[in-house]
Amino acid sequence: MFNLALKDIQQYFKDKTAVFLSLLLPIALMTIFALMYGGIGGSKESKPITLLFTDQDNTEISKEVYTTLNKEDGLNLIAKTLPEAEMLVKKGKNSAVLVLYKGFQDSVEAGNKAPMELFYDEAKEIEVGLLQQALWSNLFGITMKRSMKGKVNSFIKEKNPKLSDSEIIDIQEQVASQFGEFEASDDSTELEENSNLPMTALIGEEKNGNLGLVQAIAGMAIMMLLFSVSASGASLLKEKEEGTLRRLLVAPISPQSILYGKMLSTLFLAILQLTVMFLYSWLALGLDIFINLPALILMILSSAIACSSFGIFMASVCKSRKQVESLSTLIILVISALGGSMMPMFFMPAIMQKIAVISVNYWAMDGFFDIFWRQLPISEIYPKMLVLLGIGALLTTISVISFKRNLLKMV
Repeated sequence: MFNLALKDIQQYFKDKTAVFLSLLLPIALMTIFALMYGGIGGSKESKPITLLFTDQDNTEISKEVYTTLNKEDGLNLIAKTLPEAEMLVKKGKNSAVLVLYKGFQDSVEAGNKAPMELFYDEAKEIEVGLLQQALWSNLFGITMKRSMKGKVNSFIKEKNPKLSDSEIIDIQEQVASQFGEFEASDDSTELEENSNLPMTALIGEEKNGNLGLVQAIAGMAIMMLLFSVSASGASLLKEKEEGTLRRLLVAPISPQSILYGKMLSTLFLAILQLTVMFLYSWLALGLDIFINLPALILMILSSAIACSSFGIFMASVCKSRKQVESLSTLIILVISALGGSMMPMFFMPAIMQKIAVISVNYWAMDGFFDIFWRQLPISEIYPKMLVLLGIGALLTTISVISFKRNLLKMV
């Protein structure tokens, strides 16, 4: 019994690279999740939220609103026209746009409800919630104060038309001093209770289905596909270990043909798996896959090419199936965490969102979100497809070179 146990331990440590990779996996995941939760390299100050701003009134008060909000530490305002801002929100580039409509100043000074509105993407509700907190103490601090002053002045003129100009000015100065005390007060309960910022979802659940469903399907489909194609690519090493590859090499076919044949079979399996997963999502989970069927077909094909090339890449750079199992698991879990398969991107710190572009998951998921959530036309989605095809071409090129240098030498 002890001899058998010793044999297994010796066999395990025989492939030192595989042992190293198996130990590297938990370390890498701990590091990735620490970065995701801001535990490493996180700034003590939160990153300002970018808010698009459309000023259709272009008056003194509307400009004051822009200046005041832009000075807020938690906000970074970008002025855009309404059509430009709506398009950026719909494409997922920004989370919200604040619009001050024509007549904003007149309504505020008359004490009426200010014509303004916040358009947002429901997929970024958490960010919009933080945005609202930054708006309360600034936006309504301006509009409510001006509005109440306007009501007081109108009341004075209406009820006391015989007052002299000096008397009216004296009353207004006293009112202004009272508002100065109000502005300096920390009690904003009354301010919030009387504040009402209309909010409209440019992209929301009622229009575009269930956000959580799209996240789960797109995230898990790509992550599980990566595991499947890695196993398929590893079969190339199995053929080497069993001597099948040696017999293939003496056949009248080129080594590249062996690799390309494996790539085609892996690609076929990748397309089949994605197709089955989306058909299941339609039949069992209610996902409308026909909302933009041409774009879905092209995105499935692009994602399958990128993922299948990853599987062959793993087989061509590793020297054993154990190495493929350890290294592929490490890489897949890391890029899935980075790319949003495990957690929505808007939860992650800014640095993680920038690093995420190296992940296949990021581009594939963003493309599927464009189809099912944002409902964009193919013209807006094809750049993601091109990136996926580029990843596939790069990994395929590396695989061909590595296949010649590594795998053929081991036969």
